[in-house]
Amino acid sequence: MMKWISFIIIFRFYSLTAQAAPVDEYLRQLASEAKQDDPSFSSFDAMRGEKIFTSTHVGKRGKRVSCTSCHGKNLQVDGENIFTGKRIAPLSPKANPKRLSKIKNMKKWLRRNFKDVYNRDGTAREKGDVLLYIMNK
Repeated sequence: MMKWISFIIIFRFYSLTAQAAPVDEYLRQLASEAKQDDPSFSSFDAMRGEKIFTSTHVGKRGKRVSCTSCHGKNLQVDGENIFTGKRIAPLSPKANPKRLSKIKNMKKWLRRNFKDVYNRDGTAREKGDVLLYIMNK
């Protein structure tokens, strides 16, 4: 029994470690961009990310929305797209190991969701703050 528990712990550790690498690389890229945009930039902040994620704005369809409108406040459970009704898998990588596992997908969804909620592209700082917030959920 102890061998199985040890195996599961080791497997889980390596799964989380392997999953963290792409998001860490993307955060490094975003930090470099943020520093170019603002030389006083020092680090991303999950609390700023939470404000970005939970604040409500008139989105691209003229409706007041926030990221939580579709993803909900608990990022470890399914969400639902308020426009299409489609299920959205949990956003938290703690509940969904596929999340934040590919830079290409992170770029795609951050670009799309910032445009849907804010009607604009997010800055490198905003994207990094939101990613850090999601990682901590």
